Amino acid sequence: MDHNGFDLNLIAAFQALMAERNVTRAARRIGLTQPAMSAALARLRRATGDELFVRSPKGLAPTPRALDLARPFRQILDTINAALDIAPGFEPATTTTRVTLALSEHPAHRLLPGLGRRLVEAAPGIDLQVLGFQGRDDAIRLLDEAVADLAVGVPPGPEARILSAPLFIEPFVCIARKGGPAEAALTDLAGFLDARHLLVSPEGDGFGVVDQALQARGLRRRIGLMLPQMYAAPAIVAETDLVATVMAGVVAGGRPDLVTSPPPLPLPPIAFHLLWHRRTDDHPAWRWLRQQVMKVAAGLAPE
Repeated sequence: MDHNGFDLNLIAAFQALMAERNVTRAARRIGLTQPAMSAALARLRRATGDELFVRSPKGLAPTPRALDLARPFRQILDTINAALDIAPGFEPATTTTRVTLALSEHPAHRLLPGLGRRLVEAAPGIDLQVLGFQGRDDAIRLLDEAVADLAVGVPPGPEARILSAPLFIEPFVCIARKGGPAEAALTDLAGFLDARHLLVSPEGDGFGVVDQALQARGLRRRIGLMLPQMYAAPAIVAETDLVATVMAGVVAGGRPDLVTSPPPLPLPPIAFHLLWHRRTDDHPAWRWLRQQVMKVAAGLAPE
């Protein structure tokens, strides 16, 4: 059997021959000339290693092999026709699918409650799977490999295949236990430097955005506790005399056991972007989903 060059046109020719049992009528059925249909039958025979159709008093009769192929070939054509019949529009209320979103801890905290509510209300048949990742390269890989449909992360790089839209910007705030001795450390840079600090460092390198800003001024701070989980910081600070610098959204809504303050030195905010692969850019379902993520981000209360 020779499968080289087997294409969908041969399946269409096979189906026409099954229906008409005559080369000339089968050719007319799908808009081919009689020689072209004869050539298609010859290619089908080479590809399957079987005569497929033999002459009989009532025209061409299918062989047992042809009868075996009839159903799977029909299913292939039905699948293709169904795909081509999909309307260019998109109905969220009736769609059933699973969407995979890659994002880190902080955008998950900020976006998923609102996004989950939107999906339940507008698209109850869409299931959401969330994947975590450590760095930007991980997010790009997940999009390239179609493991993730969307990602939320830092601004995009030079890859033309990765498209993006800005979502939200997070400034930093400093937190300390309310009424504790570290509360005074938030009032000026000198007190800030004297305090013991909690550093959130997912990479474990012990050097964060605050340390970068201090280093530029020839200054250092004391790290009393380093941990990878940002959302554990408020509870720890509330029970200790440590000071922490976190993204404002971590303490969105406030906590009665904490005081918050702008950092005593300028810190650049963190910008989060929605990322997606160019191959999904025009798909109506993914376009709708991107719009929902962006609407949730636009509705985040400024901190």
